[in-house]
This record gives sequence, structure tokens and C-alpha cells, in this order.
Amino acid sequence: MISSVLLLTLALCAGVVAGGCGREESPSERRSAPVADGTIVAVGDSLTAGYGVAQELAYPARLEKKLTAGGFRYRVINAGVSGETSSGALSRINWILTLKPDIVILETGANDGLRGIDPTLTKRNIQEIVRLLQASNVTVILAGMQMVQNLGEEYTEVFRKIYPEAAKASGVRLIPFFLQGVAGDPALNQADGIHPTGDGYRVVVETVYPYVTAAIHGRRSGGHN
Repeated sequence: MISSVLLLTLALCAGVVAGGCGREESPSERRSAPVADGTIVAVGDSLTAGYGVAQELAYPARLEKKLTAGGFRYRVINAGVSGETSSGALSRINWILTLKPDIVILETGANDGLRGIDPTLTKRNIQEIVRLLQASNVTVILAGMQMVQNLGEEYTEVFRKIYPEAAKASGVRLIPFFLQGVAGDPALNQADGIHPTGDGYRVVVETVYPYVTAAIHGRRSGGHN
């Protein structure tokens, strides 16, 4: 996702080109780009990437707009990769850290469940991701997921427990269900019944927002969890 800061920078550059390069701006004409108070990186699979919708309708872009409207000058980077499993997410955490996040929203594991991957491995991957992020003083918000019932009651229940157990073990904030109010509603999902529409992502942002603002306030008070 191109951040609002980058978009503004590009717009300013375009204005300079249009106005000509030969005239020097006076101090009163110079305008500095807004400075972000921090960086949030949304790590996840296609549910984060915004599969099937324009980037500005995916939840990271919508979240940045809502934060800005609420007085929180945080940029939100969309680091979603469609089709990614928790193992894939773990493999790119060092790259995520190069983005210098203050907060990471971790949404992963849905593809593990759809592929019938052992929930023990998924949980271990999530806990290792959290450990690596916390070691770099990153605040982590874990997005809980649930699995479709046709994989069997036992698997579904074990999968559901991954997230509260991992959050408790790591001491991180848990969004109980990332797709709360969206999953199962045809009006808020695309034709595949899995990926939210733009309106569906609007609901996702309402679910995620209070956890993000709590994390921001927590960091301001000196905490990282």
C-alpha cells in the first residue's frame, strides 16, 4: 500500500514540475509533508492484502484513514500476501522488521486451516513470529481466525484455540475473530464467500480499530504489549 505520506510527497513533486524548476520557492511557499507518529504494518494473507478489491478499499488503507480522522497520525503499511501460510509469514519477518514497525497486526493461519495443516505447527509459527517482533520492541496485535465446519468439529475447535492460547502465552492483544460480523454474510463477501467486499472491510476496520488505538495508547504510556 502506498502510504498517505508518500502520496502527498508525489503530489508535491508533481506540483514543482508543473510550476517549473527555475524558480526557487520562498520560505512561506515551502510546505513540509505531515510527519507520522508511528508505523503500523498489517501482516497477513489475502484477507489483509485485499484480494479482489481496490487497495484503497482493503482494511489497511481504511484503517489509516480512520486513525487519521481520530487524531492518530500513523501510517499503515499493507504487507499482506495472498495464499500465505503461517510458515510463509514467519519466513519474512526479518523483512517486515526493515519497515520499522511500531505495531504489527498479525493475521495469519487461515490458509493453514484450509490446507488441513497441523494446528500445532500453526500455533508454533505464530508464537515464534510474536517472539521475534517483541524482541525488536514491536507491539503485536493478534487477529484470531476460525475455520469452516466442514473440516470436522475436532479440527475446527483445536484451530479456534490456537489464537487465544498463543495470545495468552505471548502476552499480546487478541482480536477474538478478525471477520466478526462479516463471515457468513453474503452481502459483505465476494462471490467466493471467503474474501470481504469493500463494505465488508469497513466492518473489519470497526472490529480492529479499538485494539489498535489501545496499542497506541499503550506505547505512549511506555508499554510494548
